[in-house]
Amino acid sequence: MDLDTVRTFVAVAEAGQFQEAAAGLAVTQQAVSKRVAALERDLGVRLFTRTPRGAELTIDGQAFLPHARELLRVAERAASSVRTGRRPLRVDILASRGAASGLMRGFHRARPEIELDVVMLSDIDRAVAAVRSGEIDASFRAVAAPGRPLPEDIASVRVHDEPLELLTGPGHALADMTSVTVHQLVGHRIWMPGIVPGSEWAAYYDALVAEFGLTIETTGPNFGSDALLDTVAGTPALATFIGAGMLPQSPTGGDPIGWPAGHGLRRLPVTDPTPVYPHSLLWHRDNPHPALDTLRAHLDTPAGHDAAGTWRPDWVLPR
Repeated sequence: MDLDTVRTFVAVAEAGQFQEAAAGLAVTQQAVSKRVAALERDLGVRLFTRTPRGAELTIDGQAFLPHARELLRVAERAASSVRTGRRPLRVDILASRGAASGLMRGFHRARPEIELDVVMLSDIDRAVAAVRSGEIDASFRAVAAPGRPLPEDIASVRVHDEPLELLTGPGHALADMTSVTVHQLVGHRIWMPGIVPGSEWAAYYDALVAEFGLTIETTGPNFGSDALLDTVAGTPALATFIGAGMLPQSPTGGDPIGWPAGHGLRRLPVTDPTPVYPHSLLWHRDNPHPALDTLRAHLDTPAGHDAAGTWRPDWVLPR
């Protein structure tokens, strides 16, 4: 359906006259008549009855009017979704169940008037390219790995340090503990499928292994978090790391949201020191989106960064 004809129909319906609608649309009255006639041919009905006072909607015209207005509203929303400065604030997060997702939900609750589009890109190189091109306004990532500095036109700031926790099944040797130290993990198999060599995640866990002598295995396909939880629950020899922001606690006090029932999974804080994964917000220094500064101000909460008793790789800059 031609939106120009729909827009012209709505203008005539609201003005009650072809001539007044033509003036409002900055076209000739003849053009208005042709557009309305074309729409009537497409629909197979008469939309207006001409009277001495102007143009009156027929019964079919009255039925079509609210739908025509909704068509125009949908078209405007579609166009606004891709117009820089007018489209929703577009932010990239790494995963729907991670800490960045929780941060964005908190921002949405605090500023519900700001429209948001949340996307998930596969790696930091793609995210940086999208930030530079203006396709997205910001991205939650770890800082660039050693030897891969960010481009000069990309700014970043650490916004959240996420503590790691150990996840085990009920038969694991550490399952009955209330917490574990990093050194107690030495010799245990920690399974982290899906870590891509050269990625920011790989750089972080490589540094963790080098610092504490842990055994982190990345073998096998990554079938997602549900399959990971199933395997850990049924394999006493395996454990895995999850972020403290993954699978948030149920508001009713039960098992965490998304937690598989009947698995008997154990979630143990890691201490002495607590490894924290650094989440940074990346954006282009010249990004014009009016809501970006609001997001940055919302995330400007330094509490907990570089706290005593925590560990991060040396290449993660202090906040």
